[in-house]
Amino acid sequence: MKIEIRKANQADVASIVQLLAADPLGAQRELYQDPLPEKYYSSFEEINSDKNNYLIVAEADKKIIATLQLTIIPYLTYQGGKRALIEAVRVDGTYRNKGLGKQMLQWAISKAQELGCHLIQLTTDKKRPEALKFYKSLGFVSSHEGLKLFLNS
Repeated sequence: MKIEIRKANQADVASIVQLLAADPLGAQRELYQDPLPEKYYSSFEEINSDKNNYLIVAEADKKIIATLQLTIIPYLTYQGGKRALIEAVRVDGTYRNKGLGKQMLQWAISKAQELGCHLIQLTTDKKRPEALKFYKSLGFVSSHEGLKLFLNS
């Protein structure tokens, strides 16, 4: 099976949302329906027009089978350094445990290095122990305690 990892385009949005909604946690927060709510498309346009954001998909046989978002964050610490943030990693259940997630993360790591980042950070929900194990197998370490404050929108 030939897999192409590429930047997402607008035609991919519904498939990406379907991936995001296809697990127990995502099903609670995403609204995958036809037609897809317009907010997903406007968000895609905002991500796509931001030079520091990369919404990536993996495609096989004309089907989107994985996605992730890589955001580059410039900041003043580390002498004006850059860090990368990986979010929304999803692999279609049919393609899990076949090396695709590793391939996607390796793409993100290479891109972050190419862009001069000195570190990559990510979070995973504590309800996903298999994801934590996967990230640790790629060299990620639990070096910090993460906190979130959910805002009403």
